[in-house]
Formats: sequence, structure tokens, C-alpha cells
Amino acid sequence: MKLTKPDDLFSSKGDTKAALAQMARAFSCVRAHLRSNPVGDGARVIGPDENAIKCSKVPAAACGMLTLVGARELFVETQNCVPATMQSKFPIRSQGDSYGTLIPGLPEDLAKICVALVPRRYFPVMGAVSKRWMEFIESNEFIAVRKEVRRLEEQIYVLITGAGGKGPCWEVLGSLEHKNRILPSMPGLTKAGFGVVVLDGKLFVMAGYVVDYGNEYVSDEVYQYDARLNRWAALAKMNVARRDFACAELNGSIYVAGGFGSDGDGLSSVEVYDSQRNKWTIIESLRRPRWGSFACSFNGKLYIMGGRSSFTIGNSRFIDVYDPNLHSWTEIKKGCVMVTSHAVIDKRLFCIEWKNQRSLAIFNPSDNSWQKILVPLTGSSSTQFSLGVLDGKLLLFSQEEEPEYQTLMYDPTAPAGSEWNTAMLKPSGLCLCSVTIEG
Repeated sequence: MKLTKPDDLFSSKGDTKAALAQMARAFSCVRAHLRSNPVGDGARVIGPDENAIKCSKVPAAACGMLTLVGARELFVETQNCVPATMQSKFPIRSQGDSYGTLIPGLPEDLAKICVALVPRRYFPVMGAVSKRWMEFIESNEFIAVRKEVRRLEEQIYVLITGAGGKGPCWEVLGSLEHKNRILPSMPGLTKAGFGVVVLDGKLFVMAGYVVDYGNEYVSDEVYQYDARLNRWAALAKMNVARRDFACAELNGSIYVAGGFGSDGDGLSSVEVYDSQRNKWTIIESLRRPRWGSFACSFNGKLYIMGGRSSFTIGNSRFIDVYDPNLHSWTEIKKGCVMVTSHAVIDKRLFCIEWKNQRSLAIFNPSDNSWQKILVPLTGSSSTQFSLGVLDGKLLLFSQEEEPEYQTLMYDPTAPAGSEWNTAMLKPSGLCLCSVTIEG
């Protein structure tokens, strides 16, 4: 796996001080919890120990280590330290350091909790402290610990049109307290017709159509953005270069299906990506070539909808369903056509169709039924929307230049008559697509 250099690791002195201040607060939370919930007979939390582990290698303002003393065994020693000046972004380890230890002197389980309690915006600078911290923060275990301590945060990542004629760029939408933040530039050439999927807290941007100084070609490249460490990586290439294809995550793997190939012909080929092995594998093909479609997963199955097929006139209403346990495709004749944006909330699919931007088409896979919900009139009647999801609510981002437009928000769990509201989240450019990443 080839790593690309990030444009911004948030490694300024202020960011580092803030990150370790948050770490100190996390230590205090665990300390308070242990005081009220002793571990073992006679266990207690004590104050700083002058003979504890030296912290001079930690590159920031303040760090605190818990001291937990059991009836017979010393678990952890502690020391508070405030270096006079900021140290290097990457700490220098002494020969006595334990490279495999997350926080020297602290039991591994408590150390993981302390790291997991720090707010998400500090992850990039924390990942620069050491390789051990970086490996833990980008692991699935880190997300599991974050979930256990109820610190998981959702953020929306939006692909927007670039300013001043520049190519599209990704940004993460901020809250009232934090501004939108532009991500480091994605490696490779600018593309269209690519696929976007989120897996294990990472954003995957796959294949697409490249126009490079008049040299046009279909790509097989795949790039991954790690939202926790704020960096891009180049991954294994697809077996088949393609554009305008369907893609989705299913059971911890990424599936891509159909699209156009390098020769311009429609594709029926399907392949799956194994993130553990960094490998693409060709699997059972679609029953017919299909392009311009989209994919989603429900109940352990892959659904391919919309777009066109060489075997149909106009847009396809068929839904292709793949069962990975049976390694076979089946068909449902209740699809929708010309979908411009879609999102999944609580095992239901929400779609915006090109011909009618003022209603949501909602698909329920439990009985393959559809229903329509009207979108409130706001802004221009010609406004087109791109859908996003945050905290179980549907967001409708405008694809038009409307400075006064406030992002519409639909809550499917709200009482009848109060489902619609507005949200403060708003992209700084025209929204091309969006994804939600939990971390």
C-alpha cells in the first residue's frame, strides 16, 4: 500500500497542545471513574509519583498518567509534566521505551480508552505521535472502543465543485462551532464517472473517466482516504477499468458492477474488494450489461438499480439482486429510473429521481414496496438535490447557486407533520455527492 503525503496533518503547536489537553481531560475522566468504581479488592487511584515514567518525549503541553494501585500490585505509575517548549512532531524514543506500548506505564485497556475519549478532530495530530498510536487510531478496534465509551461521531464528507475553475474537491462539513474543512487533494488525475464507497471509516474513490491534456481513458485506479489520519493512500487496481458503474459496501467488502469499459461498451462484469488482502476478485457477472446505475445493500444482499441496459429500451426498472451466499443473481421488477441521488437510512432506500426533484421515492426491501413523500417548496422550483445522511436524518443539499437556501432535513422518526426542518450544515460549493463517515 503506497501512502501519499498529506497536505495538512494539523501539526501546529496549537493543535498539538489542544490534542494533549483533551488527552489530559480523558485521563481525568478515567481517573474519576476508577475512584468511584474501584478495580479489585483495595484498588485505588493515587496522585503523581516522582519516580514515574518520564514524559519528556511527549511533544505537547500537558500529559497525565493514572496511577492504579491494587492490594498487592502496582499497575501504573503517573506523572504530570509540562515541557517548557514544544518538542518535535515525531517523538524521539529512548532505548528504554516500550515500542509496543500505547502509553508507557498504563495498562493497555485503560490506555485505549484514554485515546478513544479524545474528540475526533484531534485524530490526525495524535496519529503523528508514534507509529503505535497511528496503527491503533486507524484500526477497527479503535472504532469498537469509541463505540463502547459512547464517543462515536458522524461527519459528512461532501464532494463540491472547485472554485475558480479548479477541479472538484472534498470537504468535511463542520458544526456551528467549527468551519467546513477542505481535505488534502486526492492523488491522481481529475476524473468523472467514478465510484464512492465508505468501508471501516475510510472513503474509497474508484476508477472513473480521465481527460488528461486531450488523452482520454477509463481508469482502474483506487484511492482510499483515512478520515482519522487525514491522508490518502493508493490501493490495488481493479481487474477491469470502468466508469459510470454501481458500487456499494456489503458484509465488509466493496462490490462494483457494470459501467462502461475502456472500449466504450457496456459491462456486465462484477468484482469484489477484500480490504484485508488489498485484492480485487472477479465474481458472477450481471445477467446483462448495465451502466449509469447505483447500488446499495440490504439484509446481506446487493441491490443494483436504475441506469440503462443493452437489453432494454430507455431506462431500466429492473433491480438486480446478488446473494453472496448463493453466488447468484435474481431479479425484481419494481425499480425506479434515472435516480440522481440516493441514501440509505434504517434499512430503507431514499431516492431523488431526475424527473421529479420535489418528491422522495422510498424503497422498503422487506416487501419490495415503494412510497412517495413530497419535498417542501423552498428556494427555486428548479432546484436539484443531492442527498446526505447524518444521525439518522436525511439532508437535501442544493445543486444550484442559491445563497439563501437552507439545507432541508427530513427525520423519518419524527411525528407526522414535523418530519421536515432545516439544518445549519451547508457545503461551501455545489454538492456533487456526499458520504457519512463514523469515527
